[in-house]
Amino acid sequence: MKKLVIATLVTAGALSLMAADGKALTAKCAGCHGADFGKKALGVSKVVKGMSKDEIVKALEGYKAGTFGGPMKGVMKGQVASYSDDQIKAVADYISSIK
Repeated sequence: MKKLVIATLVTAGALSLMAADGKALTAKCAGCHGADFGKKALGVSKVVKGMSKDEIVKALEGYKAGTFGGPMKGVMKGQVASYSDDQIKAVADYISSIK
């Protein structure tokens, strides 16, 4: 039981550290969008690089809610479903800062 409690606390601590780390949260995104977010994901999405923070937040919130997106809607919903509002903002901050 002690091991379970310790593992839960360690996991919660790691997640709270990641909560505001947009760069860490976007690591899984690079496979499709590119390390600098300069390519169309799977050749069909918009290029994310160059989008404003507000545009990115709106898109990610829409994907999470299932109200935004074209052909990649289902894939993206799964990618952002677990993100909190703070995590979405951190991701948008990070991506919008890439030059």
